[in-house]
Amino acid sequence: MDIAPIPRAPSPDPAAAPPVDPLADPAIAARHLADAVVAAGAVAVAMFREGVKSWSKHNDSPVTEADLAVDLMLRERLSLIGPGYGWLSEETVDEPSRLSRRRVWIVDPIDGTRAYMAGGADWCVEAALVEDGRPIAGALFAPVTDELFVAVLGGGATRNGRTIEVSRTLALDGAVVDGPAPWLSHIDRAGPLRRVPRIRSLALRLARVATGELDAALASPNGNDWDLAAADLLVHEAGGRLTTLDGHPLAYNAPVPRHGALVSAGSLLHPTLVAAAR
Repeated sequence: MDIAPIPRAPSPDPAAAPPVDPLADPAIAARHLADAVVAAGAVAVAMFREGVKSWSKHNDSPVTEADLAVDLMLRERLSLIGPGYGWLSEETVDEPSRLSRRRVWIVDPIDGTRAYMAGGADWCVEAALVEDGRPIAGALFAPVTDELFVAVLGGGATRNGRTIEVSRTLALDGAVVDGPAPWLSHIDRAGPLRRVPRIRSLALRLARVATGELDAALASPNGNDWDLAAADLLVHEAGGRLTTLDGHPLAYNAPVPRHGALVSAGSLLHPTLVAAAR
């Protein structure tokens, strides 16, 4: 009996196009990020109600069991949809391999841990997708106030599905500003500010600039990528700016993912704020 030869699989065509990245569209990535931070926020709330252990890290900042649980959940979830991407998180040991990746997930499981531990409202879960040093999609969820902020590069920014915009304030006189008290006192000389209770989450403070609830916000030196990436995109897509004191935008996924003093405001107020803050 003649046996027909087993057909061989065709050899791969070296000229064929590479597989399409399912997250090539930043809007798709933003939807995944939004789903992830909402789910993570629910975990953090449930753990708080049950009572979570906390301790101090090497830099004396607090961390809780919820920080670690949310971090693990986000990594597992986001790595499934972007397995080849780098990873940078406050609660994960830094992996130098991220520096060789064009795209990196940047996550803060709980931004505002002290507020979370105290049962306050000013904490959030945030996550961003950064490409070539700048965020292209981001999501931030504040569970206590049930606010979901989402931003897409070139696609605008929303809160709970509604478009948000920065304020159109032109002058510092009477501007609503949040930030370190000594710095606010310094800026007061350029025009009396309206101060508000300090928002302990830096990301949420910047989100309030994006919604126009704050005209401006200030950040002390040593803010990290995970504190800033998602909120940075929110502010820019809402028509504002977040920069260094020299007016430069932030670059993410550097070997040391830390930044100096920062200022954020609507585009109309930003130049005046930078000049007064120096």
